[in-house]
Amino acid sequence: MLGLMQDRQLLVSGILEHAALNHGEREIVSAMTEGPMHRYNYIALAERSRRLANALSGLGVKPGQCVATLAWNTFRHVECWYAIAGMGAIAHTINPRLFPEQIIYIANHAEDQYIFTDLTFIDQLEAIADQLETVKGFVILTDRDHMPDTSLKNAICYEDLIAEESAAFRWPELDENTACGLCYTSGTTGNPKGVLYSHRSNVLHAMAATGADAMALRSVDNVMPVVPMFHANAWALAYAVPMVGGKLVLPGRHLDGESVYNMLEDEQINFTAAVPTVWLMLLQHMQANDLKLNYLKRVVIGGSAVPRSMIDTFENVYGVEVAHAWGMTEMSPLGTLCNFKAGMENLDKQARLDIKVKQGRVIYPVEIKITDDDGNELQRDGKAFGHLLVRGPTISKAYLKGEGGEILDRDGWFDTGDVATIDPLGFMQITDRSKDVIKSGGEWISSIDLENLAVGCPGVAEAAVIGIAHPKWDERPLLIIVRADGSNVTRDEILAYMDGKIAKWWMPDDIAFVDEIPHTATGKIQKTTLREQFADYKLPTADAAE
Repeated sequence: MLGLMQDRQLLVSGILEHAALNHGEREIVSAMTEGPMHRYNYIALAERSRRLANALSGLGVKPGQCVATLAWNTFRHVECWYAIAGMGAIAHTINPRLFPEQIIYIANHAEDQYIFTDLTFIDQLEAIADQLETVKGFVILTDRDHMPDTSLKNAICYEDLIAEESAAFRWPELDENTACGLCYTSGTTGNPKGVLYSHRSNVLHAMAATGADAMALRSVDNVMPVVPMFHANAWALAYAVPMVGGKLVLPGRHLDGESVYNMLEDEQINFTAAVPTVWLMLLQHMQANDLKLNYLKRVVIGGSAVPRSMIDTFENVYGVEVAHAWGMTEMSPLGTLCNFKAGMENLDKQARLDIKVKQGRVIYPVEIKITDDDGNELQRDGKAFGHLLVRGPTISKAYLKGEGGEILDRDGWFDTGDVATIDPLGFMQITDRSKDVIKSGGEWISSIDLENLAVGCPGVAEAAVIGIAHPKWDERPLLIIVRADGSNVTRDEILAYMDGKIAKWWMPDDIAFVDEIPHTATGKIQKTTLREQFADYKLPTADAAE
């Protein structure tokens, strides 16, 4: 027997209209590429999104076709998201930090019909436009006064495009399993693979993100998603904030420490989210200028493991609560957030930090488990670590056009490629990527743990750890360090700082100092490049073992 409930579809257009009807007056603030700040509200967002949906129909965009964006977090980009998906097409966010060859591949693989672009990416697109096989035109996200001269074919001014359109567009009653968003993985090997989100998965994911044990978003919150919309759906914030009716502040292209600080203060932001590199720049700016945070209460940090020292600084110097988060493009992206459970309120500082460095507890409806190399599930004792697998209605079951083949096991689990532990209370901690874990004498060493420990040493700006071939132990860790500005911290000082904080056999065999550490387009350390760079490196312990 089936239940007798209404069969209303979960659609992202429903989020937009809910925000306009119930939180219409709530402000949306946007830093503009052209210069001045832009302010309007959810009523205006919904009206302009409907105008754009009419315009897209006029351009000949059909349901199921991809329309790409190459844009920063601005109000026009948000309008594109809702209009493209709402009319039944697919909003394809392209990461502008990818190499030109990757952007060409992605646009052609998705068969993008149009590209909506910010002014900053005009030159980038002009250089590759003749290689974009399906793109019929380019919409420049600006007004007539700032419309540039460009060689891009069929270049259209965004404000001109929607100016004469009606706001009376009626969102179609789509099947909630209809595709609505597309984001490509930022894999370091091979071509990126397309993750195709549905209306249902995006709505469910946004609902999960707003939960009290997740991001705990409310209508009274002033939220600034610093994480770009081209990074795995901006971690759902472009959907979740309108869903609850919060103030939405979009920082545009300037994500340096000073610009982010000024936006946090000027707009009285109490909740924000981004990767650790952004917060490193913010903290450095604040420390250099003796600044404090007057409004910020909570920050979500993910994308890569958060150093213990960063959590300590945010919480115990500036009074900002940190929620360590983990997820993947394939997961929409949120999987876990590190929020405390009952009984943890009175833990001392070090005990709190011991928990905060973990990626946290799974959010419903995601499931997680860890397995050994043979697929056997391992205990949740906080000690055993193995391959991290996930499943749920917000997680991919295949890549676009079948790239990569079958990605689920026979029970529907997706292997994340991460190695992790899960403790008895359900707190998960990533210890490494399976391809980055250091295998020394038959045991595993976590490169992430070593990196996070090293960056706590005074004078260290950034750290990376890779395995170097060793004649006796198979691999041993090499610690690669970028010194902080003005620092002359030495090898012996760093090793002395680390001594006693990890097992003796985990201690790096050597330290190499570099000017910079390479990163992927999403800000992760590019260890494949480091392994190539140090392919001929010989550890000082190698001679003794031979």
